Amino acid sequence: MYLNLTLGSFAKIVDGRIIQGNPLMPFNAFITDSRKLTKGDIFWALKGEKFDGNTFLQNAVDAGASALVADKFFADKIDLKNTALVEVENTLTALQTLAAYHRRRSDLKVVAITGSNGKSTTKQMLLSICKTSGPARANMGNLNNQFGLPFSLLEIDSKDKFGVFELGASKKGDILEIGKPTLPDVAIITNVSAAHLQFFKDLKTVYETKTELIDCLNFGGILVFNSDDAMLKKLKTEYKGKAISFGFKSGADLQIKNKKNLEFVYKGEVFSFDLQFEKHNKLNAAAAAAGAIALGLYKDNIEKGLAAYEAMPMRMEERKIGNVDFILDCYNANPASMKNAITLLAKRKAGPRVAVLGDMKELGNCSAKYHAHLAKILIGKQIDYIFLSGPEMAAAAEALKTKNPAAKLKYSLEYKDWAQDLKEVLKNGGTCLIKASRSMNYEKILDCLK
Repeated sequence: MYLNLTLGSFAKIVDGRIIQGNPLMPFNAFITDSRKLTKGDIFWALKGEKFDGNTFLQNAVDAGASALVADKFFADKIDLKNTALVEVENTLTALQTLAAYHRRRSDLKVVAITGSNGKSTTKQMLLSICKTSGPARANMGNLNNQFGLPFSLLEIDSKDKFGVFELGASKKGDILEIGKPTLPDVAIITNVSAAHLQFFKDLKTVYETKTELIDCLNFGGILVFNSDDAMLKKLKTEYKGKAISFGFKSGADLQIKNKKNLEFVYKGEVFSFDLQFEKHNKLNAAAAAAGAIALGLYKDNIEKGLAAYEAMPMRMEERKIGNVDFILDCYNANPASMKNAITLLAKRKAGPRVAVLGDMKELGNCSAKYHAHLAKILIGKQIDYIFLSGPEMAAAAEALKTKNPAAKLKYSLEYKDWAQDLKEVLKNGGTCLIKASRSMNYEKILDCLK
């Protein structure tokens, strides 16, 4: 992060007020964790779910902070000594305002990606494509919310030609909040499915939230969307701006062909690649390719970028340990991604095929219904062994016992209760899918199998 501002110019940008300090003082970077502060650092007091940075202002002063950014009404609660202070109405809003300013003073082309599934993979694919044409930046890890996204934007460098940012949401209004500072030239919506229903309540609200990204587009911006999606397909007729749709079905602007190798058709031109992806990743690749076309990149860029793409850890990550093929997907889980993963497992020839599944979180009142539905999917795909854990997975276990009493099923609240049984099943090899929501820490199952 290098902002090249002064305390005075910063205060003006975020509509803050200098309580103490020299307006000409350099303001180039800051930190938000007072425990990591060293003498001379600028401390920005953010209020999160668990901590309020404003309560650590005195700690920052005592540690030698050169300046503070704090919410109103805290100045009279600390002994400033010689520390500068900028007071703002709300430090999170100020952070987003500064991020918006920093993004707008750069001439890089920005892509924003949202959706219930596939946004991280699409981001990585498109980032790989963009890097074939010039320096490109993306948000890393889970820096895709109202806190993380502004920090990602503030890392934009003057040398960057492209920015590719994924935007996450857990409630209505989230995409609009972080999409406005991002000001995308291209907006990609991968799909709409049952995720975070604990907060969204229904799919209609999920759709309304994801499509908030449309209102964030830069002037002349282009929308890219999945026209195979049951809810997004209406954009084909309802959206009147510039758009590129993608999908397997006829009518998509960029149509994926059902072939072994990856192949698209766009405006009559065939894009054929010596690459093999599963169906869900063909959709992600199509989204990335359509985004690249919207950016003005070429077929050669797309081919080189997709060939260089590497899957992110714990997102349908393939690992070979001993004589067992593992599919590790422990970053997130919802009904759609569970179905995709189980379908992929069922196609594998190396048996036995073993599904190791943990809770899908944040489904609210719909949780029992969606977990129970997994039984139907598992039975239909003829998975050889099923290991389930977590309180939410109890509904799946009960449904399996009812619909297929002969199923080779192990269920427990804790995966450690059946870890040895799983090890025994896999002792002679096989293919094992390990999938659950992030909070289940399912990647640790691999340690139990050593």
